Amino acid sequence: IAAGTGEFEAGISKDGQTREHALLAYTLGVKQLIVAINKMDTTKWSEERYQEIIKETSNFIKKVGYNPKHVPFVPISGFNGHNMIDASPNCPWYKGWEKETKAKATGKTLLEAIDAIDPPSRPTDKPLRLPLQDVYKIGGIGTVPVGRVETGIIKAGMVVTFAPAGVTTEVKSVEMHHEQLVEGVPGDNVGFNVKNVSVKEIRRGNVAGDSKNDPPKGAESFNAQVIVFNHPGQVGAGYAPILDC
Repeated sequence: IAAGTGEFEAGISKDGQTREHALLAYTLGVKQLIVAINKMDTTKWSEERYQEIIKETSNFIKKVGYNPKHVPFVPISGFNGHNMIDASPNCPWYKGWEKETKAKATGKTLLEAIDAIDPPSRPTDKPLRLPLQDVYKIGGIGTVPVGRVETGIIKAGMVVTFAPAGVTTEVKSVEMHHEQLVEGVPGDNVGFNVKNVSVKEIRRGNVAGDSKNDPPKGAESFNAQVIVFNHPGQVGAGYAPILDC
């Protein structure tokens, strides 16, 4: 958030970017937030301005769905590098940020706030689900689908099924950032080489799963959380939207 006069106000106004970013983050399932109050040097490191921004921001992130007690508010100057890695000498009034999640955490800098993020639990025990972001044909290697592991584990030797294409094949190798992996776990963006499958048989949007453990299949219905950012008309009972999956 920019601390400058007018900049902060524009960001949290009705159509402001700060408000939109907080709503987008919450909608996409981002549970933990850090508020870095930037350009504090332009306010001459004013404690009054810092407290005003905390008060206003706390109110609106609460409406979005975040608990302000779980959020560190860090006054920084990105241009001068203050309170980023080392504590700034320019704000003697600043005693540091604190947040209460699984345990109480305190610190002074943005780096410490990042280090205090609670690591998410990785659902490795669930069946493999890997939605494909793209499929590449690489000379000398063959067909390489890429995507992020959402649940489960993918490793070489595993037999995977792609839905809804209905293609089943063996995984020859798994790579991330050009390095071979023993296994890919949730959160990993991986590329994996598959046997005897052409790039025409599978495509972006297909989902890979373990053929021996609850492979992905079609469903007659599903429950969804739908967030409407803006809409030209009204959404009421019986409304029939067009759904692009």
